[in-house]
Amino acid sequence: MATNMKDKDEFLKQMENLQVPDIDPPKHPEMVKMAIMNAERSAALGVWLIVVPCYFLFCVFMYYFSHLRIGTSWFAAMFKLMEGLEKTPGISFLGPIVLVVLPIVCIIINALAITHVRVQKSGVDQSKAREFSITLKLKLWNILLILISLAIVFIFIAYVVAENISVRS
Repeated sequence: MATNMKDKDEFLKQMENLQVPDIDPPKHPEMVKMAIMNAERSAALGVWLIVVPCYFLFCVFMYYFSHLRIGTSWFAAMFKLMEGLEKTPGISFLGPIVLVVLPIVCIIINALAITHVRVQKSGVDQSKAREFSITLKLKLWNILLILISLAIVFIFIAYVVAENISVRS
């Protein structure tokens, strides 16, 4: 019991002797740059948002470009599922949402996670000139997910354009 009291007294003495950092309130906002979203969480969410479109693209690739006909019924089943979604009146909107909107959402949340924006007054007068700076953090997973999502969106846009051209011809 005596050692606990001694430890408490030493702890209180150390706490009283702590130096408090001096913060200048006008300069404080200039030093703080916070991200809008957490980079790790947005990367994890981004992976989940592009899993289904990547799976669909993999099935398309395997169905059209694979010369092996083993297991093509599995890939053909993916197409029948997508055609069934388009023909069902209540959920015909689900296919474009899964295949295009989810990668766009992935692009947005990962871009917000790596972008930092700062507006500050500069110069001696502090009232004449303003600076607007945008900083991009180099987070590998976030940038990779943005690039994969962009590729998915462009592939689906190219697919829709090619499909419409071939139907009209």
